[in-house]
Amino acid sequence: MKINLELPELPYQLNALTPALTQETFEYHYQKHHLGYVNNLKALVKDTELIDLSVEQLIQHGFEHRNMVLFNNAAQHFNHSFYWNCLTPHSSVRPKGRIAELIDRDFGSFEVFKDTFSKIAVSLFGCGWAWLALNEKGKLEILAMKEANTPLTLKMRPILTIDVWEHAYYIDYRNARASFVESFWEIVNWDFANENLLSYE
Repeated sequence: MKINLELPELPYQLNALTPALTQETFEYHYQKHHLGYVNNLKALVKDTELIDLSVEQLIQHGFEHRNMVLFNNAAQHFNHSFYWNCLTPHSSVRPKGRIAELIDRDFGSFEVFKDTFSKIAVSLFGCGWAWLALNEKGKLEILAMKEANTPLTLKMRPILTIDVWEHAYYIDYRNARASFVESFWEIVNWDFANENLLSYE
């Protein structure tokens, strides 16, 4: 998916994922937190040689040059833009197609995958992201990534993610992250995950 230096349009209305995620959560998470990362990133690259780089290149540049302000804002812009597309009000609940085949191959069953992913998301200490990613050997892996970190820095291909920063769920779930993660499975966009996988193969 192509990501530019603007707040992306959501693929659904702010209230479309209620009750799993309410409009109020999106008003803060999308319209304030994500917009903040975008505005910070635009200010950081304005009038510099970085202005023509893609978001992915900005992530890599920040990572390689240990410019954590640039890295954090670029990575959080990428992560959030990706995350919004991982959600849908029309979830098939269970994966289909190639993504289902690889989940069965690499985890044994969807149930094992779901349980493992959920445990990693719930147990991640502090803030961060749980990712399903494709490694360089073509195998699916679940990653617990702290703060703004992304599979891109590991040369892995992102397939699916859940945001477990508190601002992603605190309005609707308070400190009950496990309840948020359980609700996540009701709104997963498996078509998006499958498209990501197919684009890498």
